[in-house]
Amino acid sequence: MIQAFGLTSNPRKDLPPAVDDVSFEARAGRVTTLLGAAGAGKTTALKLMLELQQGRGITYFRGRPLHRIAHPSREVGVLLGDVPGHPARTVRGHLRMLCAAAGVPVRRADEVLEVVGLVSLRDEHLGTLSRGMDRRLGLACALLADPHTLVVDGPAQGLTVRESRWLYGMLRAHATQGGTVLFTTTDSKEAARTADRIVTLEQGRVVADQEAVDFARTRLRPRVAVRSPHAARLAALLAKEARTAQRSVEVVQDGGNRLSVYGSTCADVGETAFRHGILVHQLADETGDMGPGAGAGASDERFDEGELWAGSRREEKPTVNTDSATAAENPRTPSATRSTDARHPPAGELSSAEALQRPAGSPLRSTVTPPGPRAAAARADEQTPSAVAPPGTPAAPTSADVQATAPAPPVPAEVSPTPAAGPHLPEASPALTETPAADEAGPSGRPVARPPRTPGTHATARSLPPAEAGTLGALSDLPPPISVRPAPSPLRPLRYELRRAAGIGTGFLTAAAVLVTSAVGAVLLARIGHTPQPRLLVAWPRELPLPPAALGAGLLGALAFGDEFRHPALAADRGTVPRRLGLLAAKLLVSAATALMLAFLTVGCDAEVLYVVYGRELAQVPAGWFSLSASWIGLVVGCAWAGVLAAGVFRSTTAGLAAVVAVPVAVVPLVQKVLEGPSVRRAAGLSVRLREVYLLQWPFGGERYLAGAARVIAQPVGGALTLSLTALLCAYLLTTLRSRAR
Repeated sequence: MIQAFGLTSNPRKDLPPAVDDVSFEARAGRVTTLLGAAGAGKTTALKLMLELQQGRGITYFRGRPLHRIAHPSREVGVLLGDVPGHPARTVRGHLRMLCAAAGVPVRRADEVLEVVGLVSLRDEHLGTLSRGMDRRLGLACALLADPHTLVVDGPAQGLTVRESRWLYGMLRAHATQGGTVLFTTTDSKEAARTADRIVTLEQGRVVADQEAVDFARTRLRPRVAVRSPHAARLAALLAKEARTAQRSVEVVQDGGNRLSVYGSTCADVGETAFRHGILVHQLADETGDMGPGAGAGASDERFDEGELWAGSRREEKPTVNTDSATAAENPRTPSATRSTDARHPPAGELSSAEALQRPAGSPLRSTVTPPGPRAAAARADEQTPSAVAPPGTPAAPTSADVQATAPAPPVPAEVSPTPAAGPHLPEASPALTETPAADEAGPSGRPVARPPRTPGTHATARSLPPAEAGTLGALSDLPPPISVRPAPSPLRPLRYELRRAAGIGTGFLTAAAVLVTSAVGAVLLARIGHTPQPRLLVAWPRELPLPPAALGAGLLGALAFGDEFRHPALAADRGTVPRRLGLLAAKLLVSAATALMLAFLTVGCDAEVLYVVYGRELAQVPAGWFSLSASWIGLVVGCAWAGVLAAGVFRSTTAGLAAVVAVPVAVVPLVQKVLEGPSVRRAAGLSVRLREVYLLQWPFGGERYLAGAARVIAQPVGGALTLSLTALLCAYLLTTLRSRAR
């Protein structure tokens, strides 16, 4: 079950917040949808719920906010947009990697592949998947940890009808098994067909929260779509025949040669056009959308057919409802709508029962609705205080009525259209004002206007007695802030990192390029001469800051964290990329193992190539091989670690590789200047003093290794690399602790 309270995004400069005080509920075992046009705030509301965007509000998933859930992926499965995986990774490899992150058995990947129907595509790369297959993979990722709740943003966007039906069927099956499903859509007909409850958003606010049955009854109406070059004439004939037969028919000209006929059938419209010789280009049954304001606040009220027919006309085009005499004699404009109903008159006309209660001298009149009735109604609802008249009170005439009819004494209005028409209401304190999600229904079942509320402010209670108001006024009237937190670290970080590194061919291609470059460089250096044998075995000329193997190890280390930010598989729905110590330790361990393999393979390949080309003389083991090996291993591993730490701190692969190159270029000269300065004392006899640190003998000759490490650090490159690693590690820990403090 999902409970969202007061979701509000941060204001955008001079614009109102994209989401303002959105509250709703999605129950278990049901499918709930957020419906709205593009820009209505649906995606922003989901991001606020999932704590992916800063703002205010709180959302409970089965009674707990998301940041209080130990393993969010096991509670909430999320699909927002495309799958953010590496394009070169296979479908099965991506799911196996996420299995390690979620802490579920690896066989779960094959199970969800079978559920979503991707078994035949498990070896395909992510970059080659179509839109529909990518959606299936995203749903598989969301179902991987078997969550109770599914949150999907625009599931059918860009899909074919067949793929859309399959996807909605999967969501319905999850709800049938007791799960909670919440998705967003812009198609009202699709929402009514697939959801159990529909929450309508418009301009960042909830305008309706209805059951699907009430939504279809108040907002969706069947209509006949007609295209004809003589649309105006056909509209007049349809209205005339409807008045003669005393049928409720409404004709709306949508613009140009298109008509929408409500309350009729294709057969009746076609017969009318045939009898009068009118050419018809299109004649089809459709379902018309009355707009977000249709039926708002009336989802729990029971309307009769006449009230529903009169109150649900939400067309964007100008509409005119005329009586029979006016419509027959003066069909004024082609874009007008003519409606007649003997049993249920349209809005602006009075039924026979209302006519008996009408004061003498009050004329029957035509009601003209200007363009954009929904926007005008919304502005009047939010900016104009209004009073509500008792049921049965006739409506006041509008400006159009005054021009079209004889002067008549005004009568009280049900909802004031202007500030001057209603009594002045004093401004309520923010702490003592409540703004529900939808307009409250008055005695007549229609929405009742409320006092205005500044966007971005929130109310907490209704008017209270003075004693309680004083206590409540001291409390904050704003919901708690929403902070974007890093995604949780993988539950099995070492297994995750191994599958991440081995799942794509970047590492293998980099290693192959390093080996080939190093072998060719060693042969060229041996041909030129003047290169010592230790440098010859690793293909490190004096003119280059680093050998190819060290640069390759640094690049692989930078890719370890750089790919996490470029293709955030861990943070697709859980905030920023995690930079926890467990994940860092796994990346350092895997990068060190990779660097060691690369170092040994480089020396072995170079020695073998030199032996084949020039003989045994250049392939001999040099003197002092132990200290040289320690220096070589330290250099390669240090470069790999520098790449990992720099990419984690600066969130970029390029920055990680730049930090590796900066060590010999910028840091080594600085260290050399420090070491070349005058020194009073030297560290002579270090190995002897290391033996005296402990009374017992060092096992396995440990003092030799410590002395070798000290000699490596004492070298300019070793000292510079050690200094750089220390600085990067401190920066990484500082950023990690800072994010936790926030």
